[in-house]
Amino acid sequence: MEIGIDSFVINSSAAPDGGGLTTADRMSNLLEEIECADQAGLHVFGIGEHHRPDFADSAPAVILSAAAGRTQRIRLTSAVTVLSAHDPVRVFQDFATLDLVSKGRAEMIVGRGSFVDAYPLFGLSLDDYDSLFTEKLELLLRIRENPMVHWSGKHRPRLTGQGIYPRPIQNPLPVWLGVGGTPESFIRAGVLGLPLMVAIIGGSPERFRPLVDLYRQAGAQAGHPPERLTLGVHAIGYVAENNEQAAEDFAPGYLRSFNEIGKERGWGPTTRAHFNAGASPRGALMVGDPETVAKKILSYDAELGGISRMTFQMSVASLPHDQALNSIRLIGKEVIPLLKGTHSEV
Repeated sequence: MEIGIDSFVINSSAAPDGGGLTTADRMSNLLEEIECADQAGLHVFGIGEHHRPDFADSAPAVILSAAAGRTQRIRLTSAVTVLSAHDPVRVFQDFATLDLVSKGRAEMIVGRGSFVDAYPLFGLSLDDYDSLFTEKLELLLRIRENPMVHWSGKHRPRLTGQGIYPRPIQNPLPVWLGVGGTPESFIRAGVLGLPLMVAIIGGSPERFRPLVDLYRQAGAQAGHPPERLTLGVHAIGYVAENNEQAAEDFAPGYLRSFNEIGKERGWGPTTRAHFNAGASPRGALMVGDPETVAKKILSYDAELGGISRMTFQMSVASLPHDQALNSIRLIGKEVIPLLKGTHSEV
């Protein structure tokens, strides 16, 4: 199983008074975190995409290209690319270039995004929410197959055989489909035979099993072999030396972020009791000491019928930089060996 980190590059301070880092300092810390993850033996690092003042990740391919020059082994991916808002030609060119810069370590996870800020920013209508993604995903996959594309659609000027370059080292360039909880999205990934990254940020993981089964059934019916139907999970998580320390480090920032987002979306308040339930053995949060977190990863694996990738989203808590680095090192040094059944160094 691959283990990694996803960052949304949340650009707010963990300090209660709101003071803190400049955006440039936040970016510098992020690149150090990616470098640390590479040195610690993690397998993948993902950068989200948002277009808001409290995030600094509007151009994930640029950030990942900077990280490519500071890393050797770790795979570099978006998490997710808001494909609906972009030209698939340019998205492919950006990640093909990243693949060349990183010597074959680029991936992308494409989706519609959990925020809608990109749509008005790029002059798009939310009335086209579904058709934009469907059409642009089709075009992206066509470009991946062949540099010379003949294509026409509703949301982009037609292509009449123009060449789309550069081409990546990897053939095909890995494209995952990022989904939340919509059955149609799971079925679409199965029909297309795309690897699936499921965001599980609350509730109990087993409630996603029927949706994962839909994915695998749709893929089998479309004629894709089981090994092509790869499942990953994106979960909120943080590792510290013991469970109590992990909760005390992570809970304040987690509650602050979820209550700020909740005000925008009309949710009720998120309380410490909610956090504690999420961090319990049956909850969705990967927060605790290495053994606790490793056990929970294995429980996800069992409940979902096998997963091949788990990524931790810890930036939601706006942790101090030293705590983020320590968590990354613990994941590499202790969590990954526990999953392998050994305590040897990674």
